[in-house]
Amino acid sequence: MELQFLIKRFARKLGVDVRAYRPARSEAARLARMLSCHKIDTVLDVGANTGQYARHLRSIGYRGRIVCFEPLPAAHAALTRLAESDPGITVAPRQALGDATGEAAINVSANSESSSILRVNEAHLKAEPRVKPVAVESVPLNRLDLAAAGHLSPGNRVFLKVDVQGYELQVLRGAEGIIPLLEGLQLELSLHPLYEGEPLFREVMGAVEALGFALHDLNPCFSDDATGRTYQVDGIFFRSDQ
Repeated sequence: MELQFLIKRFARKLGVDVRAYRPARSEAARLARMLSCHKIDTVLDVGANTGQYARHLRSIGYRGRIVCFEPLPAAHAALTRLAESDPGITVAPRQALGDATGEAAINVSANSESSSILRVNEAHLKAEPRVKPVAVESVPLNRLDLAAAGHLSPGNRVFLKVDVQGYELQVLRGAEGIIPLLEGLQLELSLHPLYEGEPLFREVMGAVEALGFALHDLNPCFSDDATGRTYQVDGIFFRSDQ
């Protein structure tokens, strides 16, 4: 135990957090088991950015199809390059997703993955200065049920991941036509407003539960380094009757 403590202390001085890998407790291992247990064969990755989530899925052993959706040109190009080396990854045409069709203006953040149709607020900027908007881009806007229709079949067991910086409910409203095909979903849930007009944890939870899903796992994903306050968590849901 003393050796483990010394290793951890030394690693933290280097900016690395060393933890024991326990399959029963690891966030990654839990997700892998849930996807396997529910026999997921298709993942819809909404807000894919440059493919971080797709690479994470591969790293935990998921070998099914991944369909990626991303509106920003540079990130979409990176996704396309990723798909060239993985035949199981499909990149949909460049588009933002919501509850309507047409065009949308995206506030592009300096760190790109924090870009959103919604405007970032001061609390978010204070906690993470790299979310500062550096441009506004006009992108095509589509509903998920229309955008995903050509990628899904009735027999698929589908898991939906949505990471769209406060726009999650609009994506769900635009997914009405494919909700019956979903076995589970993963959403980013805000405990405190980070984008103007975004719904918070309780409202999104209520909407997801009303669709027939129950919370299976919850993991912190963004906190304020100065105060320790957690601002966002990832919620993983599966059908209530399973």
